[in-house]
Amino acid sequence: MVIKLIANRSNPPIGGLLVANYIKSTTPVTVEWGKENSLQLPNNVVFDSSPAIGRYLARVSSTYGLYGSTVLERTEVDHWLTFSTGPLICIKEYSEALLYLDKMLGPVTYLVGNKLTLADFIVWGALYGSQQWNASVSSGKVPDNVSRWFGFIKSLKAVESLLATLPEEARTKAGNIEGPSVRKDEGKFVDLPGAEMGKVVVRFPPEASGYLHIGHAKAALLNQYYQETFKGKLVMRFDDTNPAKEKVDFEKVILEDVEMLQIKPDIFTHTSNYFDLMLEYCEKLLKEGKAYSDNTDPEVNETGERTKNRVEEQEQLCGAEHESME
Repeated sequence: MVIKLIANRSNPPIGGLLVANYIKSTTPVTVEWGKENSLQLPNNVVFDSSPAIGRYLARVSSTYGLYGSTVLERTEVDHWLTFSTGPLICIKEYSEALLYLDKMLGPVTYLVGNKLTLADFIVWGALYGSQQWNASVSSGKVPDNVSRWFGFIKSLKAVESLLATLPEEARTKAGNIEGPSVRKDEGKFVDLPGAEMGKVVVRFPPEASGYLHIGHAKAALLNQYYQETFKGKLVMRFDDTNPAKEKVDFEKVILEDVEMLQIKPDIFTHTSNYFDLMLEYCEKLLKEGKAYSDNTDPEVNETGERTKNRVEEQEQLCGAEHESME
């Protein structure tokens, strides 16, 4: 059955449209632009509000788990749907509602559980079309956590693609969260002087001795930025120089995390692949007098009894080599 959704050109059900766009690969929804909002179903059943439309579509397309996976999560989703049609759009309650939303978003990425749900789409849609929200953005009074969350949801492919198809009448300045008076939730990229298009090679070298943390993610995304900007190559190299700590299981999990971050390296490799080459270069440097190997016993270094003499000998040797070069 093809589901038909009519959307008001000037005041569309943004949240419901986001859900429809998100589930379209498994549950096609035909969207027509008109003068009313209505999801028309058999037996003359019509849903005309964003929460009602979104709730129905989320239940029909249960594959995505948008309505939550437990009774508790579904109850939380219902709470946020009520919130989106009550305090959040009420002029007298808006300010307190925004502070409440900011508090709830403080320690989390999504409104319910640890994944995207119907609640995120509906609340985001309510803000997008809200005059109060528009005023908050213009005045730079958007709380940090709400700003972070709003920008994150806006960056999702399903959201970006929907916003690009909205009629001009339905577009609002609320989508432009990055105003001069609002803190941008992103870092600044440093220019690469002398970098040539197509010749930049960057690398992400995690050690397979644990799970990726936020610092790893930042480094990987930063390298991908330069890879894409300069149309270069991204090398993912497992730094397997400590076999006692590394495990194949960690490699598997790291690769899954990299895929989740939508990072696509051009080359996968291991440091151990180059051990022979590194050894060859080390020997070459030693023979050319450009490097040396200190074979002093660790115990001697710890006591310091012979370390000083060793250093003095090395200084004399370097001095002799310098004189011979002259």
